[in-house]
Amino acid sequence: MTTDFQTAREALGARLRELRAEAGLEGKAIAAELGWQTSKVSRLQNGKQTPTRGDLTAWSRAIGRPDVEAELHGLLASLDMKQRHRSWRRQLAGGHRGRQEIAVRQTENTQMIRGLEVSRIPGLFQTPEYARVIFDSNAEFRGIPPTTEAAVEARMRRQDSLYDPEKTFRFLVCEAALYHRACPVDVMAEQLDRLYNLVGQRRIEVGILPFGTQLRRTAPHAFWIYDERLVIVETISEELWLTGHEDIALYERAWEWLAEAAEYGAPARRLIGRARASLDLA
Repeated sequence: MTTDFQTAREALGARLRELRAEAGLEGKAIAAELGWQTSKVSRLQNGKQTPTRGDLTAWSRAIGRPDVEAELHGLLASLDMKQRHRSWRRQLAGGHRGRQEIAVRQTENTQMIRGLEVSRIPGLFQTPEYARVIFDSNAEFRGIPPTTEAAVEARMRRQDSLYDPEKTFRFLVCEAALYHRACPVDVMAEQLDRLYNLVGQRRIEVGILPFGTQLRRTAPHAFWIYDERLVIVETISEELWLTGHEDIALYERAWEWLAEAAEYGAPARRLIGRARASLDLA
């Protein structure tokens, strides 16, 4: 089984390869410029070797892109799977693009994803316009480079997994997320239409937690469960990556308890449709 460490290392290698190609350089040219063996360049690009910060600094300069040094260092910081707390400041130092590539790889290597979103539409279900607003707003909030278009492209590419017959997606969305609007009305309308049409699709389960429903346990924050091997929790300042058996079991229980109170199918569509109808498009 591909480990989360290896997934992140492959994403970093893919980014190195992409940057080299964009610079119009061959691997041999990079090796010669840096005084490395060509085999080292190959191992780094294929995710077979973990680079040092010095390697990434040298790479960015060799391709004439010192501006991507912070991004590469942020991706390197995400490699250590023993590190539970992952600062957004470090991960997003070069923009959103690198973290989205990691999300693509995580999804590729997962058969079932369960998630809870409290105040926004899950990234896997977002329209390009909705995602663009979210990324732009977050870049402004964090004071990071606005790599929005590349991040949106990666998020849309990740959504290809929704149509993979080997994968299952089970998501809970609090009704509040249907009304919290961090985007223009027309963008929100299109986003709610998209969510409405996903309800009932094969291998995609969308449950809405209605206002006023009784819960065995309230929804504390958003979280995503990847198979039975990883839970990712997002806070304002950091991500929490949990791989311990007890932690995962606890989040699975939280998800199941919340799922008991969710509305699915036609009732879920009615809730989404009600939120859609509330938008003033005049």
